[in-house]
Amino acid sequence: MAKKIMIVDDSRIAQLQLEKILSDTDYEVAACCQSGEEALETYETVQPDLVTMDILMPGMDGLETARLLLQRHPDARIIMISSLAYDDTIDEAKRIGTLGFVYKPFDGDQVLLSIDNAFSA
Repeated sequence: MAKKIMIVDDSRIAQLQLEKILSDTDYEVAACCQSGEEALETYETVQPDLVTMDILMPGMDGLETARLLLQRHPDARIIMISSLAYDDTIDEAKRIGTLGFVYKPFDGDQVLLSIDNAFSA
């Protein structure tokens, strides 16, 4: 059975790129969200196996969304995908409890490796 992935990114282009990367794999895109608030609501109904989370989004940013999501669901698996690749941002993401960080622009192998690693963590 395919593992369910929820993509959280306000860029429709990034969502489509991730959907394409995941299309011929053992992963299934179960939902796409464009904001942190939408992600928190959608997580409850979809209960994905993993979330890919952008950082810069309107409203609640990805770090705050990840923090709240992990408080509510400590077993949630989250990897960050962002162009905001500063050491302090990556350190903060690790402190929150996310399982990986992928830099934008990303390539398929990089994304799949990060997702695979998150499931083996």
